[in-house]
Amino acid sequence: MTKLFALAAALLAATALPTLAHDETVLRQSPPPAPFIKVSDALPLPHFIPGLGTLFVDPATLPAGPFLAYDRDGTLSATVYMTPLEELANGTAYDNLHVGAHNVTSVDIYYNAGHPGVEAPHAHVVLFHDEEARGRLAE
Repeated sequence: MTKLFALAAALLAATALPTLAHDETVLRQSPPPAPFIKVSDALPLPHFIPGLGTLFVDPATLPAGPFLAYDRDGTLSATVYMTPLEELANGTAYDNLHVGAHNVTSVDIYYNAGHPGVEAPHAHVVLFHDEEARGRLAE
């Protein structure tokens, strides 16, 4: 299982680099433009998920995302990926994943047994975009 998480982290780090050319300014404040939708409007999930915030996703990018995570003030705080473990173990690569913001101050990777929208067991990979982001998303 540890090797799988390490593989997920390596894949995401390698694939995030080519996305540096996109315009992140339109994503800084909630809501992001179409095709992003608020996850809680589409699935039976709370508006604000402690630790992840208010999530938006382009449905075409599911299951991996990116999910854009906004704090309670509507500021982009993290980019989240949800990569199914079985797909990773079977060799699926998630290439050219976008990031919500180019600045990343820390990364968390952890197991999730599944939830509405991504039912299969998966890894959450959370890229925090500033030093205070983790705290703002926790509240």
